[in-house]
Amino acid sequence: MKIGLVLEGGAMRGMYTAGVLDVFLDNRIAVDGIVGVSAGALFGVNYLSGQKGRAIRYNKRFNRDKNYMGLRPLLREGNLFSTKYAYDEVPRMLDPFDDARFKASPVPFYAVVTDVATGAPEYIRIRSVFDQMDALRASGSMPIVSRPVKIGEKYYLDGGVSDSIPFEWLSAQGYEKLVVILTRDRAYQKKAMPAAFVRLCAGKYPEVVEKLLERHTLYNRSVLRLNEWEAAGRAFVIRPSEAIRISRMEKDPERLQAVYDLGVRDGSRRLEALRDYLEQT
Repeated sequence: MKIGLVLEGGAMRGMYTAGVLDVFLDNRIAVDGIVGVSAGALFGVNYLSGQKGRAIRYNKRFNRDKNYMGLRPLLREGNLFSTKYAYDEVPRMLDPFDDARFKASPVPFYAVVTDVATGAPEYIRIRSVFDQMDALRASGSMPIVSRPVKIGEKYYLDGGVSDSIPFEWLSAQGYEKLVVILTRDRAYQKKAMPAAFVRLCAGKYPEVVEKLLERHTLYNRSVLRLNEWEAAGRAFVIRPSEAIRISRMEKDPERLQAVYDLGVRDGSRRLEALRDYLEQT
């Protein structure tokens, strides 16, 4: 059976995912395909490059830099994260990403993006992180605080706008067993965004506006569906054992480390059950 791995986004809640994936690396948990959304894509690539600890390391190091993330790049570039600093200098020079090892992996890796013209999700296969950095950047480009990213003749934003937890898409690609890493605890219910605010900030992209206004309904429905799959043995879900209470743009290294450590603890605690699930035919 083909095993698929699904990585939810959530900005700095993605430190939880990074912790779980580092447990997978330590214990040689192998999968046959991966799909990541937003932070799930941006941090998940380190799993295929085998770079344990990289995601937590560079976020603790750079998040406090006002030129890396925050108001300064937002005013200068229209993006909360500096395109040059965060997506070029860090992975190429300051904390190098091993793109050669990523490309050598036989495991397909997909990043979810949202077409701003249609509001529909697209699933882009990433064969080289450096060559396709714009696709990863698009997957993590949160509406309102990011400019759409042009790829070919289209413009894209955060994949979480249109498909926050793409487990059904990955299943449709022929993956019979799914492992899903969420960044919200079981009790979480997404609430509606203020309609006036959404229309004010994203009004030039009407299809994105509509997706944002219905996102809470779509997200909560997706979680309920995933819970059904989990109960039926169609998916193995790892989710935070407690609510993660950090800012989406968290800068405090200790708080980032605490979320990462929670991922390590939860991943380690579920390891035996995960192995049992993967061994079942």
